[in-house]
Amino acid sequence: MNEKINIELLDEVQGEEALAWVNRHNNRTLSELGTKRFLNIEEQIKAVLDDPDRIPYASIRGDFAYNFWVDEKNPRGLWRRQPASAYLQGADDWAILLDIDELAKHEDKAWVFHGASLLFPEYSRALIALSDGGCDADVIREFDVDTCTFVEDGFNLPESKGECSWITANQILVSRDFGPGTMTDSGYPRQVRLWQRGQDLEDAKIIFEGEKSDVGVFPHFDSMPGWQRTIISRLITFYESETYIADPTGQYALKKVEVPTHVEAGPWRDWMLMRPKKDWTVGDKTFKAGSLVATEFDNAFDEDFEAHSLFTPTDTSALEDVTTTRHHVVVNVLHHVSNRLGILTPPTTEHTGWDRRDLKLATGGNGQVPTHATIQVNAVDSRTSDQLWLHTTGFTTPMMLSLLELSKSGETLSATMVRKAPGAFNAQNVEVSQHFATSVDGTKVPYFQISTRGTEPAPTLLYGYGGFEVSLTPSYLATAGPAWVERGGTYVVANIRGGGEYGPKWHQAALQANRHRAYEDFVAVADDLVARGVTTKEQLGARGGSNGGLLMGMMLTKYPEHFGAIVCEVPLLDMSRFHTLLAGASWMAEYGDPSDPKQWEFIQTFSPYHLFQPGRKYPPVLFTTSTRDDRVHPAHARTMVAKMDEAGANVLFYENVEGGHAGAADNQQRAKMSALAWEFLWQHLGDE
Repeated sequence: MNEKINIELLDEVQGEEALAWVNRHNNRTLSELGTKRFLNIEEQIKAVLDDPDRIPYASIRGDFAYNFWVDEKNPRGLWRRQPASAYLQGADDWAILLDIDELAKHEDKAWVFHGASLLFPEYSRALIALSDGGCDADVIREFDVDTCTFVEDGFNLPESKGECSWITANQILVSRDFGPGTMTDSGYPRQVRLWQRGQDLEDAKIIFEGEKSDVGVFPHFDSMPGWQRTIISRLITFYESETYIADPTGQYALKKVEVPTHVEAGPWRDWMLMRPKKDWTVGDKTFKAGSLVATEFDNAFDEDFEAHSLFTPTDTSALEDVTTTRHHVVVNVLHHVSNRLGILTPPTTEHTGWDRRDLKLATGGNGQVPTHATIQVNAVDSRTSDQLWLHTTGFTTPMMLSLLELSKSGETLSATMVRKAPGAFNAQNVEVSQHFATSVDGTKVPYFQISTRGTEPAPTLLYGYGGFEVSLTPSYLATAGPAWVERGGTYVVANIRGGGEYGPKWHQAALQANRHRAYEDFVAVADDLVARGVTTKEQLGARGGSNGGLLMGMMLTKYPEHFGAIVCEVPLLDMSRFHTLLAGASWMAEYGDPSDPKQWEFIQTFSPYHLFQPGRKYPPVLFTTSTRDDRVHPAHARTMVAKMDEAGANVLFYENVEGGHAGAADNQQRAKMSALAWEFLWQHLGDE
């Protein structure tokens, strides 16, 4: 494009010149990618996203199942409910509580529904979160569920990042922007207040205040009958925290859980559950990083306490998630990126010590769970029951939702399929396999390959993330299936270091000065695909967003010869100032502090904006972002594109006006953004 612009102007998110620049690039991208195939893919994806037969996921509260539903007629969505018994029997007769499209039209706002928190146990009121355009910041409004109206003089809060939590019908915990000095450098609240009904917010009692340098402070009220507690998490860095707990019947005298800051801690019944991110010695016991540890609740506020091991990781297994029900703790363990579930039951009058039993699920063949699957559970309502939602899916297997009922002893009393998602593409001849590539330092890096039999070498898309201890597990290819795999493309997911597939050690292996390992892992997978004959370098594309966008920026600028095309979405790219833009300061624990010259020495080695060299040959690249992204500043993508424009590089850019960090605010926008990426990849990696 060879266009020059004052780079500083692109930092002005809504600046006139910046938006004019955005519009010119958007028009150019649409002119190049707006083909008949693009329109066909967009239509396919939109149909999948709006499919009336997809699962209406619900939260059961009291006698009702609550669901938020988006479709073609209701692009902003409906918050609705039906009797829980009807939902479990597959009924589709819903009562509408709140129509977001009507609200948006009436108030002339681009409202995006951020969720509803219902008052326990009455369920007569809700705190509704609404975002203007999909950004992280939202407004909070109290809603009367019985009359389906907002409460004018209720708990209503202006736009801010932060959280709220019901205590009683007349009390809530609030962490928000309360004015100058009440937000951290990362843009999150540093105060928690107790707000009484009828009280001015400015008069609400401050019950906790963190430091300006913290990431933020976040409150939660545990309303489990018999164990009601106020819990405040002080997030010092992304991986260091403190937990404070108060009895709400007293004067909110907070007590600190006496564990190191690398240990996540949370109460459950008479116990404190703890997850260390580093090896941790308590008394004469040492617990590995990634363990699950328990102590009796009352002991957790002393420096010395007796601790019990509930889970210990191995070289091939890691604790992915912990879910609690009324009487049990459920551990979800990854073994070579494959889920296994265990039910843990604390000591009772009938047995001493913690009891553990595995939750057995049929896999493979005609079983309900595919061989390479993701299995997730969450409590139906951990305060009142031992019921679990069971979610099972695979790359070619649509999601199935089941209901598990556990006994007090932890046995499975029943397992009933509740809903099953429809198929989105023909997977009859599609194979799913797991492979391991060898990285530069000899580490074996797993990856999943989804391909049609007999098509090698094929256009191949390699997806990755590699950060913040996030695991990439199998999920149904509802959009990639029809847009890519069914058309003859191969889809690959790389489980590189920086993620959580093997626990904290896998994540920490690629932190800060060791960031290069994540990029070496990704390239190792790319090279393994070529070596195995799955694809060629010319037919191999890469795609990632957010931290995965930084990964893509590194593939573009440091390893360009390995790829035929790259899609880089809502990315971090200018690592010299990421910590000064929006929520960037909260990520210094992941990347380092660029203001420290010693740390900048290694950070600059993974700053794509600084690694770009005019005149060097780069693969074609598509950058996408959102004007309303208040997490990763759109200037990262804008300034990178401007720099590449001036050098005459093969670069396209598209910025959606809404969507926040998700990149899109409704299904039409999601379909368009996704179709642009797939069309770009088809054009450069090989037509059907």
